[in-house]
Amino acid sequence: MKSIKFLLIIFSLFIFNSCQEDDYEFGNIISPSNLIVDVIIQGTDNDNPNGDGSGNVTFVATADNAITYKFISNGVEYMQPSGVFSTTFTNTGIFSYEVIIIASGIAGETTQVNASAEVLYTYEPPEELVNALTTGSWRVMAEANGHIGVHDPGSFHDGVDTFPEWYSASPFQQANTGMYDDRIIFLSDGSAQFLTQGFIFGDATALENDFTGNQGLTPNQYNEHQYYPADDFSFSWSISENDDGYLVLNFSGNGFTGNYVGGNHQYVITHRNSDSTELYLKTIGLDTNAWYAKITNQ
Repeated sequence: MKSIKFLLIIFSLFIFNSCQEDDYEFGNIISPSNLIVDVIIQGTDNDNPNGDGSGNVTFVATADNAITYKFISNGVEYMQPSGVFSTTFTNTGIFSYEVIIIASGIAGETTQVNASAEVLYTYEPPEELVNALTTGSWRVMAEANGHIGVHDPGSFHDGVDTFPEWYSASPFQQANTGMYDDRIIFLSDGSAQFLTQGFIFGDATALENDFTGNQGLTPNQYNEHQYYPADDFSFSWSISENDDGYLVLNFSGNGFTGNYVGGNHQYVITHRNSDSTELYLKTIGLDTNAWYAKITNQ
């Protein structure tokens, strides 16, 4: 009996020493300091203090002991390890915008500042497009080929003869989801209403991050929530023009077009029919892929 106890004591000491040898230390944990943000509004000069009307602004953050940076603009988070974040503000006229900048250091220590920019945006969108958007309600065009799809972020599909190669939905292929009964109502004052009918569809990670967590749901094999519970909500919308001359639908907050993928909530109009009652859209999702959608008010 004594020998057994002796062996147990030695075994316990061995485990204890092994655990001690596996202890690691971060060293001195230092929060980022001296966080400075330069705000660069495109085209500013003595005569144009709010920029050239493009709405393009770049925020450049630097800090001591920082590993990465997060920028929060209009409620959307953007991780930018370089500390450089560029965006476009698209409310017509001169408006003041605020961006939150968070510098992260060792062991998750953070330092935060707010930066503001008073920016001029002068683009006037096509009247017929605005009239179409503010007429009736909009839905995913479930009856059309390619009404949702995904491809490499560098891809570009015009919605007429080509479709995303990674995935392109056939008509009504996603009928077993909460997508097809969603409706979007665009109002002329720049606000919009998203009617969920109780459920929405999309990428599980993006939905959980931006709405109300997991809610006890299990994603499908494609990391999607087919029926994610969500109440009706409001957001803001505007139209801008990108550097390639394409029109862009810009949504605030969680605004989207039926398949929630998160990301920058900027939807490039790659194609529209003659009366703008059908739009083919491309956005960059949280997963950094290019996601496509066809929507209509018919």
